[in-house]
Amino acid sequence: MTRAVLFDLDGTLVDTIALIVEAMEFAYEGRPLRPTRAEWEALIGTPLDAMLRRWATDDVDVEALRARYREYQWAHHDRLTRVYPGVVDTVRMLHARGLALGIVTSKIEPSARTSLRFVGIEECFTVVVGLDSTVKHKPDPEPVQFALAALGVAASEAVFVGDSTHDIAAGRAAGVRTIGVTWGPYTREVLAAAEPDAIIDAMPELLPLL
Repeated sequence: MTRAVLFDLDGTLVDTIALIVEAMEFAYEGRPLRPTRAEWEALIGTPLDAMLRRWATDDVDVEALRARYREYQWAHHDRLTRVYPGVVDTVRMLHARGLALGIVTSKIEPSARTSLRFVGIEECFTVVVGLDSTVKHKPDPEPVQFALAALGVAASEAVFVGDSTHDIAAGRAAGVRTIGVTWGPYTREVLAAAEPDAIIDAMPELLPLL
């Protein structure tokens, strides 16, 4: 019996891929050492500082890059944030059915809530687990475990829905069922290699799986 559904945010509920990539390009503008779009997209879903550090000189440089990255994101959030088809109706339907809903994201909680509020579904989520909520982060299971504890449900009663291999790994390690979605930056083949319990191509397909 499913009592709770956890969702990743970026690439799963909201399409912010362009925002994430453009913020990276702004942060690294004019630098000889910088990630390619493919390299950056492959890390989406992991903590920002760890992403930035791969192409930074030291911790001070990471702070400077983070400041520029977030400056761009806050300035362009509304212009470059879209909700994926079927997400709003599906989330509201799950909420109306009495399922406990949570977000498990590598964004800081205030940023995650800004996106949820912007697309009109913040009130559906009982818990938002962000980067600032736990010591360890996806693909470690700690954020998923934190969400389960906050919702008061067992791992066997929950599902984690996400677009990345990091989501699938975190969910599997926490003992919840996992569902991969194909509309984010990760292909079906890449998701399948992470061994989720199911893969869906449109959000309404989630309902019969629950």
